[in-house]
Amino acid sequence: MLAEIDYLHRLNPEQRRAVEHGVGTGTVGGPLLVIAGAGSGKTNTLAHRVAHLIVNGADPRRILLMTFSRRAAAEMSRRVERIAGQVMGTSSGAVTDALNWAGTFHGIGARLLREYAPHLGLDPQFTIHDREDSADLVNIVRHDLGFHESKSRFPAKGTCLAIYSRTVNAQGELAEVLKEAFPWAAMWEAELRRLFARYVEVKQSQNVLDYDDLLLYWAMMMREPAIAGDLGSRFDHVLVDEYQDTNRLQAAILLALRPDGRGLTVVGDDAQSIYSFRAATVRNILEFPQSFSPPAEIVTLDRNYRSTAPILDAANAVIAEAAERFTKNLWTDRASAMKPQLVTVRDEPTQALYIVEDILATRERGVPLKQQAVLFRTSSHSGPLEIELTRRNIPFVKYGGLKFLDAAHVKDMLALLRWAENPRDRVAGFRVLQLLPGIGPGTAGKVLDAMDEAPRPFPMLAGLPAPARAEGWDGFVAAVTGLAGSRDWPATFSRARAWYEPVLEEAHEDAAIRLLDLLQLEQIASGYPSRERFLTELTLDPPDATSDQSGVPLKDEDYLILSTIHSAKGQEWRSVHVLNVVDGCIPSDLGTGSTHELEEERRLLYVAMTRARDELHLLIPQRFFVTQQQKHGDRHLYAQRSRFISRAMLPLYDDILWPPLKPLAAHTTMPRANVDLRAQMRTMWAK
Repeated sequence: MLAEIDYLHRLNPEQRRAVEHGVGTGTVGGPLLVIAGAGSGKTNTLAHRVAHLIVNGADPRRILLMTFSRRAAAEMSRRVERIAGQVMGTSSGAVTDALNWAGTFHGIGARLLREYAPHLGLDPQFTIHDREDSADLVNIVRHDLGFHESKSRFPAKGTCLAIYSRTVNAQGELAEVLKEAFPWAAMWEAELRRLFARYVEVKQSQNVLDYDDLLLYWAMMMREPAIAGDLGSRFDHVLVDEYQDTNRLQAAILLALRPDGRGLTVVGDDAQSIYSFRAATVRNILEFPQSFSPPAEIVTLDRNYRSTAPILDAANAVIAEAAERFTKNLWTDRASAMKPQLVTVRDEPTQALYIVEDILATRERGVPLKQQAVLFRTSSHSGPLEIELTRRNIPFVKYGGLKFLDAAHVKDMLALLRWAENPRDRVAGFRVLQLLPGIGPGTAGKVLDAMDEAPRPFPMLAGLPAPARAEGWDGFVAAVTGLAGSRDWPATFSRARAWYEPVLEEAHEDAAIRLLDLLQLEQIASGYPSRERFLTELTLDPPDATSDQSGVPLKDEDYLILSTIHSAKGQEWRSVHVLNVVDGCIPSDLGTGSTHELEEERRLLYVAMTRARDELHLLIPQRFFVTQQQKHGDRHLYAQRSRFISRAMLPLYDDILWPPLKPLAAHTTMPRANVDLRAQMRTMWAK
């Protein structure tokens, strides 16, 4: 009992109730829903529950833990090891090492599909396309079907893929998805249906899966009773983090794994459901308790350990207006006399000036730039601020922008490795072949056609005559076939880089800088046991941060955080500024078409507000200048405060006008007139 107190005594009563649910009863407990408010210690509670299960005899090899990033899963495993170590001592490491079913939905899905491939009609050597590769393949199919030649504009490749993805993940009808999310493309329903059918056929012929396939195939696999029963019997406990961000496919997978709900724990916050553009639906968490008989037990974590009381009061008031939610009001012991600030400014450039002045003043008070953040609804909203930060020599890192893996040279290297892993991957082969001087799209297509007809593609490649204009063909063939036949990892990466370096130097003037990226990628690769694991994990969980530093490179280790609200979820900072808290931005003009869209915009503001620990500034520009006008034009629109902050909520804020109005100069006595202007006017016209 003493050991139990040692590792559970810091939990509050609600957290402890969630951790101990169904443990020590001799049977696996029933379904549990933990409604965890922002800053309520959700991750800590889930880690304690996993550790508590292991300490009380649960087999870690039979625990399935799913999060929404691989890094979150790794952090969860470290916490579990630390907590279990307090009770189990040195043996905890070995125990938690057995917690090998911790990862993302997509990562676990890919692993299970390879394992069950012989029973599913799949080749276990399939490769996985990222979003850009999938869009490229859609574009190839789009051209093959002649849809690019239409008299009216057919949806671009990225839009086509977005429609496909939303239809799959939402498990909806194509017609309904087009009507709700892509109404301008509804006229192309028949053509899109043909496009997607052909897209599926091409993926299968090339032995590739995309992101959506990993969930779709897993869900369809679970419809087979024998497979569902076998897979469900492998796990005693299934725990899911951030359940409010799941889509219908993910919910269906969980219900198939645990039809009676026994051993199933989901943690989330309906007030932070903000990913409907990824087909996530808040209905999953709202309807979870009633999915089982008897209904799932609900534990609400409403004590906030992050924000001050005035910030929570303001955030609670915003979310209290939600049409449908689990009732909770966050509270805290962190008292403060400082209310959140509603800062009214003239326009966006003035908004940028205010933020820069305030963050510098806050820094002088001892708050590092890293502990301050500027959040915004859309990445483009930060443009004027980025200009001002660069002008003032303030370093910053922006989240929610371009990705490391989107760089051309990085994609070249990954395509080379992916083609060596799967010679049927036509998108990868098409990109790699065109790296060779003298080979264009036409020649690359002919080479791939010849390989497609062969039972062993790479021996066929070695037997092909060199294309007429190709330079270095023999060396290229030798390098590619050597990579395909090698399982010596990560040495294979080094050989691939050695072949690619001359190509890199020829194609890019800044080859030396780009080579550093490849060396970094090679270092990442060395942490994986195989080429297949490396390609899978990097595709499913890529880096998502970009930096824009003032100078080359950062002159110190401190920098300001810029982030979209979506990318900021799960983070916290001592001081937070939220840009453009006005109608048209929050909520977005595009997010007011329906009630559920408007409610998600409300939750988005709530998420932004609850990222702040000590200081919260909501910026309200009064004017927005119209784009695409003449230089020095003054066409503008007036904005009003976000509808989510009503007049009744204003006492919860300090209302500030910046810059402050200057007082009028004191009245002074005018000097006596010494000039008779009237007389001068009378004589003005005298001759």
